Amino acid sequence: MDQQGTLKRTIACGQVTEEHVDQTITVMGWVDRRRDLGSLIFLDLRDREGVVQVVACPEYPEGLQKAKDIRSEHVLAVTGPVVWRDKETVNPEIPTGRLEVRAQEIRVLNRSKTPPFPITTASSASEETCLEYRFLDLRRQRLQSNLRLRHQVTMETRKLLDELGFLEIETPFLTKSTPEGARDYLVPSRLHPGHFYALPQSPQIFKQLLMISGFDRYFQIVRCFRDEDLRADRQPEFTQIDLELSFPQMETIFEIVETLLSRIFKLRDIPVPSPISRLTYQDAISRYGTDRPDTRFDLELTDVTSCFAETPFEVFRQMVEQGKLIKGIRVPGGGAYSRKQLDDLRELVRRLHDNSDMSWLKRTVDGVKSSLPKVVPETELERVSQTAQLEEGDLFLMVAGVQEIVHSLLSQLRTHVAKQEQLIPENAYSFVWIYD
Repeated sequence: MDQQGTLKRTIACGQVTEEHVDQTITVMGWVDRRRDLGSLIFLDLRDREGVVQVVACPEYPEGLQKAKDIRSEHVLAVTGPVVWRDKETVNPEIPTGRLEVRAQEIRVLNRSKTPPFPITTASSASEETCLEYRFLDLRRQRLQSNLRLRHQVTMETRKLLDELGFLEIETPFLTKSTPEGARDYLVPSRLHPGHFYALPQSPQIFKQLLMISGFDRYFQIVRCFRDEDLRADRQPEFTQIDLELSFPQMETIFEIVETLLSRIFKLRDIPVPSPISRLTYQDAISRYGTDRPDTRFDLELTDVTSCFAETPFEVFRQMVEQGKLIKGIRVPGGGAYSRKQLDDLRELVRRLHDNSDMSWLKRTVDGVKSSLPKVVPETELERVSQTAQLEEGDLFLMVAGVQEIVHSLLSQLRTHVAKQEQLIPENAYSFVWIYD
């Protein structure tokens, strides 16, 4: 291996532009790919800014000789002139695709063993393997892009909140245990044996102290710790944008957060509507069964309780009399579902909650068909169909019971059907405020 010595990098690989043509530069990074054509050896050199092609050629025999022993992920320092690529070798996929660096000098700063998985292409390596070799996994373009985006979000947040008069104030990590929603992580106290500090689940108490101290507007991009089971959107430790302000109105909060979201999502050219649509908590529960609905697709809940107010079907009549709910979701085109598909949905509802069940109703060419007992008159089925606004070929999935259970089941059923029917658009966002 060679020593870097006093050699200094003059530019990052991905920052080489046509302005550098005919200039001698020094780039440093990892070998992304190697192509040996005998008299020419091509090396794609990679750093966090991108990739540039390096050519070892007979014009510089020392560089060509050194390149013969180089392999993927070796760490190199390359010095040489920047030249235009031949037209047939131009790569329009990368910013430096029209340029290359002639390897006048190559220094091998570090060698690499064969990686356990490919760095530049998709890999089927297990998550355990990726975590074991995290330093290699983090070389992937996708992960580097994610961390860069995280940095940009952090900087944009600080910039905006500073413009809005917020002060960034750090709050303690070692504190007294507070009554939060999850268990604390405890840290033994050296000075007070038998006593413990608790890592904060949130800076709630501290930011309230700041408000009553007159700081008026505070924010922090802060680490929080919660000793609870893992979920898709929650880890034992996570970072949140935390803010607090004095003397606000509800609209003040909406305006600040909407502006912040707009600035953050602009980093990925994703528009955020202004103002963001609003839903009361009760409307969200009534229409979607949850206070965090996915509004990228329809399938809203429809209340058909009144349709069974005088039904001869005793189970439903008793539920109506007891103030319980009968609600459902309309599935456009779901009338084509087979009996097995309907039974699978019914089994899903039963698994989600014991003693619960699902009924269905279809609108067909021959009229309305249903899984309800034959004692239910056709006039009632027709009322349900009209209330749910069923068209020919549509399906209506119904659940009856206590309000909380009905809404919970239909919310999950709604999401399940939407995924099954591919109704959820990919890479799409729908913003909505849920407020009480």
